Amino acid sequence: MTTALFRDDAYLRTCEAEVVGVNERGGIVLDRTVYYAMGGGQPGDSGHLELEDGSRIEIATTVYDDDRTSIVHVPAEGQSLPPAGTKLIAHIDWGRRYRLMRMHTALHLLSVALPYPVTGGQIGDPEGRLDFDMGAETIDKDALTEKLNALASNDHEVTTEWITDEELDANPGLVKTMSVKPPRGSGRVRLVRIGGDIDLQPCGGTHVSRTSEIGRLELGKIEKKGKQNRRVRIRLAD
Repeated sequence: MTTALFRDDAYLRTCEAEVVGVNERGGIVLDRTVYYAMGGGQPGDSGHLELEDGSRIEIATTVYDDDRTSIVHVPAEGQSLPPAGTKLIAHIDWGRRYRLMRMHTALHLLSVALPYPVTGGQIGDPEGRLDFDMGAETIDKDALTEKLNALASNDHEVTTEWITDEELDANPGLVKTMSVKPPRGSGRVRLVRIGGDIDLQPCGGTHVSRTSEIGRLELGKIEKKGKQNRRVRIRLAD
């Protein structure tokens, strides 16, 4: 099992680690990592692993193994693979990760500004999107942009807390996404809270600690996806 340090501190950029092994597909498994593994619509982290002799292994992306207990660091093509027991320092591409953190938090705010069931989504850099089951409702683009930026600029604190699987089952209204199931398997579920009561929902992703870190947001393309679904894109203005 890989200890996922990013769950407790999304701002960690490096960590010391040891290679547990290399899987049959050439992915590197560490005993601990700051790398976020792809899931919940958020891409896996990229970066590099620094070996004791100063050499580097470039990491293209990060995923979960089939059992979802091990985090696999997928090397770029042509990289040498370290043997088990190798000690190293893991570095993430912090600029990319931070932009994804800002976008992920912004999409939570989008689900507040548009209070409809979410049927899909994707966190990207510099653009992300959510799909909403809106029926015949229309979107006032100017009003939505203003509301989003007001929510972000109000500097709401972003925190995490944990509840049991049973507590989540007793509160199904916490789940906004119809297509992505909350991360389960350990007997407890991580919730992300924005402000005192702005938003609360299950999420295993990485987020900024205050909404003011998001910066200014711009509304992108709005598309019809079927009779009732609307795809709404937002982007980081910088």
